Amino acid sequence: MKIAMIGTGYVGLVSGVCFSDFGHQVICVDKDPRKIAMLESGKVPIYEPGLDELLEKNVAAGRLSFTGDLAKAVDGADAVFIAVGTPTRRGDGHADLTYVIAAAREIANALTGYAVIVTKSTVPVGTNRMVDKTIRETNPGADFDVASNPEFLREGAAIDDFMRPDRVVVGVQTERAKHVMGDIYRPLFLRDFPVVYTDLESAEMIKYAANAFLATKITFINEIALLCERTGADIKAVSKGMGLDGRIGNKFLHAGPGYGGSCFPKDTSALARIGQDNAVPMQITETVIKVNEEIKRRMVTKLHDLADGSFVNKTVAVLGVTFKPNTDDMRDAASLTIVPALIGAGAKVNVVDPQGQREGEALLPGVTWMEDVYTAAKDADLVVLLTEWNEFRALDLQRIAKSMRAARLADLRNIYSAPDAKRAGFEAYAAIGRIGFGPEN
Repeated sequence: MKIAMIGTGYVGLVSGVCFSDFGHQVICVDKDPRKIAMLESGKVPIYEPGLDELLEKNVAAGRLSFTGDLAKAVDGADAVFIAVGTPTRRGDGHADLTYVIAAAREIANALTGYAVIVTKSTVPVGTNRMVDKTIRETNPGADFDVASNPEFLREGAAIDDFMRPDRVVVGVQTERAKHVMGDIYRPLFLRDFPVVYTDLESAEMIKYAANAFLATKITFINEIALLCERTGADIKAVSKGMGLDGRIGNKFLHAGPGYGGSCFPKDTSALARIGQDNAVPMQITETVIKVNEEIKRRMVTKLHDLADGSFVNKTVAVLGVTFKPNTDDMRDAASLTIVPALIGAGAKVNVVDPQGQREGEALLPGVTWMEDVYTAAKDADLVVLLTEWNEFRALDLQRIAKSMRAARLADLRNIYSAPDAKRAGFEAYAAIGRIGFGPEN
């Protein structure tokens, strides 16, 4: 199959590279000439484990190429994937479909034969029919079908998610389109990974409903964690006890400082707006959005208490600022709430993150970036473990405690424990949903 992938952001690039690894001929398109030049030189503009090696392999095999010329990529393509951004629209919370509709118009003008136009971007219900209408109005003679194929890729594990998915969702209107999509995903079908065919609207809704449910699960366990702190329960034991119930499952039950990233904040907001527009308020989702922001702000209060009520003239070492490990993505990360609050309250902030500096320099002005945890913690008054990178899972806590001016640790990912911190010589320790200790203990 010949595939054109419009957009080389996170979804488009991962999908394009993985499709080429299936054996398809893939041309990835982007309007940014710098990004195309980078990709042609073998450099990946995002951090995703294993993506650079897979890209290099398929470029060398002649199955993957990059261009800024959309018409060239679309000419003769069996399928054209739209994988452009759908950011939250300012003012109303809706997904901004400007780039999707613009791509549809360009594709319409470039079509030379039958093709399936596939929306890979996360879009509100009804968008694929808008794409269909846009193409027909722009090029009345075009021979095409529209399909919806939402992505379910976790940043940091995207290649594995693409190659070994829980399911592939495909919304189609015709058997012709279903046949093309079946050929594209045949390698997965032959390995018994489920491909779910449905109508366009259901495919669009599946994506939003799935992400809203996962965001709800995260927010629920974070609220339970706050209650655990007040009642003396341990959130790790509670999560384990809940997760062993097959109806609940153990995924997304890890308490932390609130969800972030490119999907959950944007998609929950869009779903809430879709509900309002259709007179079916998504009350649970709206509450999840509200509570998630409150949880992030509560983290600042927790740190404030651990620092004896003042950050003035104090040094705080923050370990990790990306919204999760194994990515450089900082969109809606908890650090974007917590770190500015620390600086605004008078703290000097040292930051260590294996991949966060490239994006973080613009988003977190006023911090000092450091390569080494132990250097960042030297003479600090507080260490905050904010993102659970593997590099932070086996730290020499005793060495850190001895080097600090005031040995205090806020473990916002529950990697360590109060006994660990006490043995290492910390005078104060706080976690999420677990009992810590203060200087008096």
